[in-house]
This record gives sequence, C-alpha cells and structure tokens, in this order.
Amino acid sequence: MKCIEKSAFQTAWDFGSRQMRDLFNSTSDGMIVVNEMGVIILINIAAERILGIPVQDAYGQLARDIITGSRLDSVLETGVAELNQKQMIGETYIVTNRVPLRDEKDQIVGVAAVFREFTEVEQLTEELTSRNEMQKFLETIIDVTQDAISVADQEGKIIMVNQAYTQVIGMPKEEVVGKLSTVDIREGESMHLQVVKTLDAVRGIPLKVGPGNREVLASVSPIIIKGKLRGSVGVVHDVSEIKRLSKELARTRMLVNRSQPRYTFETMVATDAAMSLAVEQSRHAATTPATILLSGESGTGKEVFAHSIHYASHRNNKPFIRVNCAALPETLFESELFGYEAGAFSGALRGGKKGLFEEANGGTIFLDEIGEIPLMVQAKLLRVLQEREFTKVGGVKSRSIDVRVIAATNQNLDIAVKKGSFREDLYYRLNVFPIVIPPLRHRMADLPQLIVHILEKLNQEYGRNVTAVSPEAIAVFREYLWPGNVRELENVLGRALINMQFSETTILNRHLPPFFREIKAAHIVDTHFPHSSLTQMLEAVERKIIEDCLKKNEGNRTQTALQLGIAIRSLYYKMEKLKIKSEVI
Repeated sequence: MKCIEKSAFQTAWDFGSRQMRDLFNSTSDGMIVVNEMGVIILINIAAERILGIPVQDAYGQLARDIITGSRLDSVLETGVAELNQKQMIGETYIVTNRVPLRDEKDQIVGVAAVFREFTEVEQLTEELTSRNEMQKFLETIIDVTQDAISVADQEGKIIMVNQAYTQVIGMPKEEVVGKLSTVDIREGESMHLQVVKTLDAVRGIPLKVGPGNREVLASVSPIIIKGKLRGSVGVVHDVSEIKRLSKELARTRMLVNRSQPRYTFETMVATDAAMSLAVEQSRHAATTPATILLSGESGTGKEVFAHSIHYASHRNNKPFIRVNCAALPETLFESELFGYEAGAFSGALRGGKKGLFEEANGGTIFLDEIGEIPLMVQAKLLRVLQEREFTKVGGVKSRSIDVRVIAATNQNLDIAVKKGSFREDLYYRLNVFPIVIPPLRHRMADLPQLIVHILEKLNQEYGRNVTAVSPEAIAVFREYLWPGNVRELENVLGRALINMQFSETTILNRHLPPFFREIKAAHIVDTHFPHSSLTQMLEAVERKIIEDCLKKNEGNRTQTALQLGIAIRSLYYKMEKLKIKSEVI
C-alpha cells in the first residue's frame, strides 16, 4: 500500500466520488471521520439522521464545535481507542466506537467514529433475549408432554427434542441435536427429510429407531410461516407401549362385558389341601344366605375370600361394601354403620346420612376386623343380624334391611368372649358358617404358584419382566415362617424387584430385603421340642421370632410389627396369646 503523506491526507480522504458515498451511506450505523486537526472530512446519512446535523453543514467543521460532548479530539491526543461508549447527543443516547487512524509510519492521521442509537441496540438485545426465552419456553412445554417430539430445520437437521423422545429412541440429546434427522433411524427413511421436500404431512409411518431398534410410528408435519418452509415437527409413538395399552384395553373391555369381579375363586391359588378345603367351604357358603365368619392371621387373604363369596352368590350384581372396623373412630362407629337422621347431633348434615348398611342393601357388607367393634355398637349389630332391621342415630323408626354379612377377624374371638370384650350372642350369630383360612406357612405347596401369580401383578405395576425366583431364594422362602403371610410375600417380592437391575429377570438371594434374611426360620428351627404337638412347636417358634425382633428393636412394638409385616393390634394379640411379657425386652 502506498504511503500517504500528512499534507495529502485530506486529499486522500476526499469522498467526492459516487462510489465512496454509496459505500458509506449503505450502512445504518452513523459514521464520522476527522483528520489530524479534528476537522470533519466524512459524515454519512445515518450520522446526519442520528445527530440531527445536515451533512453540508458538517464538512470542514471542527467536530468539537458541532457535536456536543465529542471525544474525537481526546482520541487524537491519546491514540487510545474508545469502544462501546455511551454518549448523550441532545435527547438521544448513542453507543459509539472511536478508533484512531494511522499511516504506515504509525502516525495518527485521523479518528473514525461508528455509532448507533441506544434504543436500536436495546431493541436488538430485547429481540435476542425474547427469542432465547421463547425457545426455553417451547422446550419446557414439549418436555412436559409424554409424547416424543422432535423438531428439524428446513434442511432436515434436528434442532430440538424433548425428554420423552430421547427415552423412546434410547439416545442422549447431545447425540441427536444438530445432526441430520437420519441419525437415530435404523430401518426406514427420515420423515423430516421427506416432509421438507414434499411439504406434505405424513401419519403413522413405521420405523425402527435407536440402538435397540425400537419399533415406533412416526407422524411429521411441515412448519410453514408466512408461506415459507421453516422446518418440520414430528411425534413418534412407541409401538410396544401401544401394544401394551391395546392389550390392557382389551382386557378391561372383557372384564366390563363379563362383569367380572375384582377377586374370584377362579383366580385363587389353592392346590394345598388346607387352602383347597377353605375355598370349597367358601364356594358352598356363597350359595346360602348364611352369615359367614372368616378367621385367619393378618395377610392371609380374608378380603379376597369375601369378594369371591359375594361374586359367586346371587347378590353379585348388587353392592359390595367393605368396612375396616379397625379404622373407624369409636365415636363414629354407629353413625357410619347405620347412618343418622337430620339434626341428630351438632355438625350433622341437613338431610341426614345413609349408613354403610343401607348402602349395601340388597348386596353384601364385609366387616373386616370385626373384633374391633365397640361393645355399645355390638348390640345394634346383633339386632341387624337377628331382626334384619336397624334404627338410624337420632331416629325412632326401624328400617328393614336385606344385607348379607361377611365378617373377618385375625383375633381369637373365643378369648375375646371370655374376657368380656366381645358379646357372646353376637359371636354365635356371626359364627353361623365359620371358615378358617390357613396361614402361608401351612400351605407351602401353594408357594410356587403364589410367587408366579404375585410376580405377574408386580410386573404390571413396576413395568418389569421378572419371571423367576432362584432355587436358593425359594429355599429361603420355604424355611421362613411368614408371620405376615401372603401380604408379606408380596412385600418381599416387591422389594426384591426394586433392588434388581432392569435387565435382570430372576430374583436372587442378594435381592431379598436384609431384615428378611436376618430373621430366617433356619436360625431358630434347630431347637428341639420333645413331646410337643405341632401347634405347641409352631407357637414356640412364633414366640421366639417375636421376642428376637422385639429385642432387636429395643422393645419398639411399632417397628417390630412393621418388620414382621403385621398390624400393631395383631402384635399385641400375639404377645398376649403367646404370653410374651414386657420384662423379656
């Protein structure tokens, strides 16, 4: 480049040519150039607009005379550029860059200033911020939905995906965004690429995606804004999930169409002789109007029997009302069971209220934990069983009722009768058709089928595919006495599933809960019981389990009941029955 002499600078910066004027006037930024004396030798149209100074009045003038607060002279003196500086020009803020101009000898021969109105800068910043916020807003919206969504630009490159999409295809977001939309396809063509070429939406196209070759159905539509293609948006649905939902829907429809109950005798596991006898007795009882008393330890399945009896009876199209007597407050027992008249007590509903017996009219009422009913209510319940009528709280008129009563207890009502906590006449009214449900430890022949049955249920709930229990774990199950019975078995299997990896399909010993392994029956069965009956031996073993667990929990009965998988009331009952005293703790 030819060196420019100072004396020739003004001539060299003569912008009289049409080409130079057009060049500097083509930008929306204001531009001013001064020579080494601070005289304006260039000012473009944008500067005229921003500063309000006519171009013809500015040429040849000192910048400091016509631009208030000009610092161009300062840059001439110091030779230091001033970048991104705010300046007030009249009532307008500008953002300006002031840069010294040097010749080939590094001598300052002028200063150039390029500036823009601050309002324009703010507007651009707000637009950029608004776009970033909008993108974050959209990302948040699509992440909320369970549909797997991907968005591509007009070239077919993925610009946005949601969490559901990455879960379906089995690839992280970083491996997809910014890549061509074929990146996750294993079989089939990219529908994003097809749509941006044809501008036609597609629906339900089968593809295989991701490392696992997962089958999906893809639907993609073009994004057209103001007549121009901006990209495409797609939604994919996991075919395996669709199949599962279809299967579930078909099963539900079958249940509705056939009016199948929640539990039936057909769904029970009963190959063991003791259990088979209980089921056979229940089937026979279902065909009679007799009141039934189901006895059995907590967790043996008394509610399952009650459901099955109801739905095997001629009342199966009528209400089935379950009442947990242990959960009802004593002060509300009578009003909940039999209802109350309007104004019966403070806080009563204006029109009164139906009781649970009235709700069950024509059907069956299942009174679970019947031993927990207060004595004052037992007399009224006895009247219902004897006379088939009741009186609401606060009422004087008797009402007839047609209800089948099924009661259940894990207590020994004979002992309760002797202690005076349960009416003897009510006990005989309830005990018309007694059925004893055996504990799990007495029906080990059912264990394999029970495990299969429970795993099928848990697999659906947890979304797993566990199909077996190892022989070693089965051996542990057979050694254990199962104080919590089938409910505890389901709890142990459920906790084992939680401890398993998703790829594992067999329950091993290491998956079992720690406390379960610690209190295995094998640890206590080596005690000899000379000249003892089976009942005495079982009671001794049960006593040993409860005592050891109480000692381990430092006498905390609530924690002990929780670990044993039984209700706190059941623990107190067993402690009393087995003569476990507080002093042993």
